Amino acid sequence: MSFFPKISFHREVEEYLTKVFRNNEQFKGLCVPVLEHPKLQDILLIPVIGPRQGLKKHASEVIVGAQCGYAVLRGAHVYVPGIISTSRSMKAGDLVSVYSDIEGKCKRGAKEFEGVKVFLGNGISELSRSEIFSSVGPSNGMGVRMIEPVYLSPSFDNVLPSHLFLQNLPSVVVSHILNPQPGERILDMCAAPGGKTTHVATLMHDQGEVIAMDRIANKVKKIKQNAELLQLNCIKAFCYDGTKALSVEKRGDDREGPPFLPESFDRILLDAPCSGMGQRPNMAYSSTLKEVTSYQPLQRKLFTVAVKLLKPRGVLVYSTCTVTLSENEEQVAWALKTFPCLQLQSQEPHIGGEGMRGAGLSPDQLKLLQRFDPSAVTLQGMDINSLQDSREDDLISLANKDCIGFFIAKFIKSSSK
Repeated sequence: MSFFPKISFHREVEEYLTKVFRNNEQFKGLCVPVLEHPKLQDILLIPVIGPRQGLKKHASEVIVGAQCGYAVLRGAHVYVPGIISTSRSMKAGDLVSVYSDIEGKCKRGAKEFEGVKVFLGNGISELSRSEIFSSVGPSNGMGVRMIEPVYLSPSFDNVLPSHLFLQNLPSVVVSHILNPQPGERILDMCAAPGGKTTHVATLMHDQGEVIAMDRIANKVKKIKQNAELLQLNCIKAFCYDGTKALSVEKRGDDREGPPFLPESFDRILLDAPCSGMGQRPNMAYSSTLKEVTSYQPLQRKLFTVAVKLLKPRGVLVYSTCTVTLSENEEQVAWALKTFPCLQLQSQEPHIGGEGMRGAGLSPDQLKLLQRFDPSAVTLQGMDINSLQDSREDDLISLANKDCIGFFIAKFIKSSSK
């Protein structure tokens, strides 16, 4: 399933999206429902059809990188920067089969590739091989227009960008759990690319202040672009290391950015850097054991700063897009032991499952946590017949399960001690 927060939803948006499907070349007039989530009134659910069986594979091949491959699985066409290799005789207008080099072993410009690759579907080449790999050729633009993707999930690029923002369901849920209120001062500690930041600002009706931080300048630029696109004025984005965001002394200047004094924020969202093992689609995982184990200490540094920046009676929401015990429930157990001022809180809405055992948390504490784990249920492919035969309630139930892996914990700070 694909999930779209309705930044300012109205019936015309739903009708427009329905027309997008009807007029899309890939869907060939198929009727795909646009559903409203019963617990999240700012969410539209768009079913994804696939994996499609029996697609004919063509002799002419295009090999793309893993990131491009993920985008194609989610509805994108193939753009030139993502193309690594093509068949030697490929011309503009050729029918081609697109594959993802999931191990990153294909050499740029190769004329054939026999390594491990995953079929993504078929398309029509917009350019010849020589145009794609020429030193004076196009470095951007569309390279392959997908007409038979393995998954039917149309791209929503440039579709009502001031009304819609593409998000995974748990990423939307976490902003509702933070429950920001108009007039409050909110900190999004690790904010890029800004999906949760903009959603938080929207839930506040653009009234108050949302401080968004990230260490990478280009990502901060993206946050600012998203805020401008969605016409949200309460967002202030800064390129800053969240582990250094606490100031022990009041500054003499008038700068409004980090570092901040203790107890400066009403609510804090710590969507922490993590091993990303819950991300989907994901055809290969390349991180080493050393890289995976490096996240827990970083998360604890960020968490410690967040607790100190939070006002008494303030709310702290901790989340990750991974499924490991060490980055989720173990972090909650550590936080409750390290910071007696913190108390776990119930979450609303609670759409995922409870927490995982093994970190020493009580059954009641596990029930207060929220874990989205697609591997916990057996999911079947969706074809157009099963889609049309399904009840709306069944499709929504499927959407709640068929999502990325994600973890959410909500705390309240009882005192400043």
